Amino acid sequence: MSTLNRSSSLDPVQIDGWRWQPFLDHAVQALQPFEPQAYSVPERFLQQEGTTGSKAKPVQVTTATWACRTDKLRQVRAACVEAGAAASVLNFVINPSCHYDLPFFGADLVTLPNGHLLALDLQPVDKQDERHTGPVWEKLMPLFERWRQELPDGGPIPEEAQPYFSPAFLWTRIPLGAEGDALIETVIKPAFRDYLNLYLELISTAQPVDDVRSRHLLAGQQRYTAYRAEKDPARGMLSRFYGSEWTEAYIHDVLFDL
Repeated sequence: MSTLNRSSSLDPVQIDGWRWQPFLDHAVQALQPFEPQAYSVPERFLQQEGTTGSKAKPVQVTTATWACRTDKLRQVRAACVEAGAAASVLNFVINPSCHYDLPFFGADLVTLPNGHLLALDLQPVDKQDERHTGPVWEKLMPLFERWRQELPDGGPIPEEAQPYFSPAFLWTRIPLGAEGDALIETVIKPAFRDYLNLYLELISTAQPVDDVRSRHLLAGQQRYTAYRAEKDPARGMLSRFYGSEWTEAYIHDVLFDL
């Protein structure tokens, strides 16, 4: 059974059979030196249980949220979904405070019946702002070049989405089974740690910006979160599991709440 009755966003998420548990466990542990504090998440979104599939063969669905904040990070949150063969998902996003010139960290690790969809990026607040992007991409591109050669390309992203991704957007589709499992273990896992470690280094050295710069960064963050809320690809899946009212509230009030 998965953990029930979680009373705080900092309570550990433990879901039986969830493929992405080691990734979240690593991220939570890596954040500990930054002294994370609980982030306010309404109780009905901390952990939700449901079923999918047919009446004859129902499948249990668990959706859990882990979230924290720190002095330099407005919100760190993980949306975790386990629905057996139907879906297994970790959507992990770090939202920086607008008082620091930092990108977003984004990881989407998704298993569906037709394969794995996997994405990692340090996503820019303002892609056209060299002051914002230059110091990040200089360090990020070597990681991208290291790992992209080990993975099939995930294909093009829509033109409207391009302003919200860096040139180091690591995006792949891999098959289920032994081949995909091997790539997750030998490529996706170390790539996830490399991208996250770089982000944590950026946090450690980030210095406060002035009020003018802060307002500029906040406007970029608001554009990003509005776009992500509007285009969230999990909307259909979550609506099937829990209904549209719960799903829209989860997307707008928890996942992209800026």
